[in-house]
Amino acid sequence: MTETLTSPTTRSSVAPPVLGGLGLFTVLLGAALPLIDFFIVNVALPTIGRDLHASEAVLELVVAGYGVSYAVLLVLGGRLGDLFGRREFFLGGMAAFGLTSLACGLAPTAWTLVAARVAQGAAAAAMLPQVLATIQSATEGPRRAKAMGLYGATAGLSMVAGQVLGGVLVAADIAGTGWRSVFLVNVPVVVVGLFLAARAVPETRSQRPEPVDGPGTVLLAVSLLTLLVPLTEGRAAGWPLWTWLALAAFPFAAWAFYAVERRADRQGRTPLVPPTLFALMSLRRGLVMLVPFSIGFSGFMFVIAVALQRGAGLGPVPAGLALAPMAVVFFAVSLCGPRLVARYGTRVVTAGGLIQAVGLTLIVLAALRSWPDLGVLELLPGAAVAGAGQALQLPVLFRIILSEVPPTRAGVGGGVMITTQQSGLALGVATLGSLFLALVPGWGMRDALVTTLLVQLAGVALTTALSLRLPRTIS
Repeated sequence: MTETLTSPTTRSSVAPPVLGGLGLFTVLLGAALPLIDFFIVNVALPTIGRDLHASEAVLELVVAGYGVSYAVLLVLGGRLGDLFGRREFFLGGMAAFGLTSLACGLAPTAWTLVAARVAQGAAAAAMLPQVLATIQSATEGPRRAKAMGLYGATAGLSMVAGQVLGGVLVAADIAGTGWRSVFLVNVPVVVVGLFLAARAVPETRSQRPEPVDGPGTVLLAVSLLTLLVPLTEGRAAGWPLWTWLALAAFPFAAWAFYAVERRADRQGRTPLVPPTLFALMSLRRGLVMLVPFSIGFSGFMFVIAVALQRGAGLGPVPAGLALAPMAVVFFAVSLCGPRLVARYGTRVVTAGGLIQAVGLTLIVLAALRSWPDLGVLELLPGAAVAGAGQALQLPVLFRIILSEVPPTRAGVGGGVMITTQQSGLALGVATLGSLFLALVPGWGMRDALVTTLLVQLAGVALTTALSLRLPRTIS
């Protein structure tokens, strides 16, 4: 009898998991690695092509193979973490990321590198959703707001710093490794991360574990593949028939995915992406804004890397360092985000869009005035202002999207958000990157760059308008 009476008290007295400072640093390190590796190859691609005798289509697969497998498996990674334990999946995903990074760095041929990059993207998809889910489940109140602000700052900084780091590592040619160092550098970082994670990251999982939705998983994968693969590979492959067939199949696959998920929800089963999740206004409107923002971000990073190296004749280091002001300002301004949101609400995001538009305009004017002598000094004002604008948008947007997601669905909520972001990043290279490369032969490098930046500026205007529909406050 005594045992019966005391067991509820014992269970209720179990302290909830708490993510301390070292644990937060560790999961943010895990969040940085996949994003850095999406962008780190941009300035290394010319060297990879020469060393491995790879065609342009194969080089695009080095980027697209990683991005597509990453995007396709993210939601599944979040669901599995909810089901089996986020700490274990974080550790397993990080270990796999280190091994696949080693395989990339040692790849003897271009196709071996492509295969290793696909596997690396899958490892990232197992690791990254656990970061957001752990933050959502093991923090609350002001600590959660601060942690989400730091996550957003880390994400934005990683995307810019990846390109800078790639240029430095390729030029440094450490021990004769050349481009291979952009992948090999992950290995010691992962070893440190695994040691810290084993000590400092608490175990969390959903209180009501939900089984994996097999049909939904397959249909989501088909939907993303029929959209992302033809768009990322179409231009380099010459737009063969399969690319058009895949794009034609996309709306049917997407409709089938929605229908299956909706039916599962109505029948009381657990869909991979619960349609009820999109009833949350903050998540729904935040995701709509995240797509054009991510397209513009990755498209800009790809285009500026190509323009500075092939057009302005800069080496990997100057091409990478040209964006250093953007990275520094982004990180500094993003740290002010929580205080600004507390005072002004989500109108901070609208202000960020306007500031980013000013920065892009300054970059356009610099290209028109200084081409082909476009370097760090010429780009500094525009890059710094654009970085400040982006810092007022991305971290706050992450907080808005996840603000109403219950902790029991933290994994799937984070997976949906990062899938949307990653799909946008892949589409940015496919759309703005393809537009730029298609314009270069007829218009020249400078005019192609300016035109592409003006198209991105129109995208910034769209995100700024969409920001007016965001909830005024973050719960």
